[in-house]
Amino acid sequence: MLLRSSPAKDHQKNSPLKSQGIIEDSIKERCCFTDPQIDRIRYCFPATTVFKSFNPNALSDQISDNWVAFPVTPFTIGYTYPFPAFTQSFFSLTDISYIQAMPMIWRVLYTLERIIEQEGIDLGMAELGELYDLTTFGSHRYLFKRKPGEEHPIFKATKNDTNWKRRFFFVRIDSILDGKDLPKMWAIHGRMKDPGEDHQRTLILI
Repeated sequence: MLLRSSPAKDHQKNSPLKSQGIIEDSIKERCCFTDPQIDRIRYCFPATTVFKSFNPNALSDQISDNWVAFPVTPFTIGYTYPFPAFTQSFFSLTDISYIQAMPMIWRVLYTLERIIEQEGIDLGMAELGELYDLTTFGSHRYLFKRKPGEEHPIFKATKNDTNWKRRFFFVRIDSILDGKDLPKMWAIHGRMKDPGEDHQRTLILI
């Protein structure tokens, strides 16, 4: 059963959401994903998950000690939470939050997850780095860029998603697995970790 906390309790118990001021045109990026729409994807989360009530003034770069933002995209293409290991490895490597990944990233990661699952192929961040570089076109949102002179490895990964920036929601951190470890703030620039002694190729931020 979907659990919800009332607006009154939210106000008294939890710190208010605070915008980081990263989004320049906030009117065009206010939340449009409503409570009835959240109800239709609740099966993608554990039954004890608590979703914050819809607020049309909410922005996806808002931060809180108690709530974390999720984009809708991964759950409309087949993901459930917690995300599988390959996907989570990408976010751990780059240190960007889920909401900063543009739809193209989610489609690529999901396709590779299916290949790993169905074909038993061992893929990791080194292999992902052979296919793509990580880049941003502004607003601190990220996508994959194909290698110079190469076609996109995954067909239709770059198709446009209507209104994707406004389709997000907030989940209470203490109601989901590893919620306290998820980034609360947007990364101003993707952080690329040292690949270590094996010197394997890793994702390059450009």
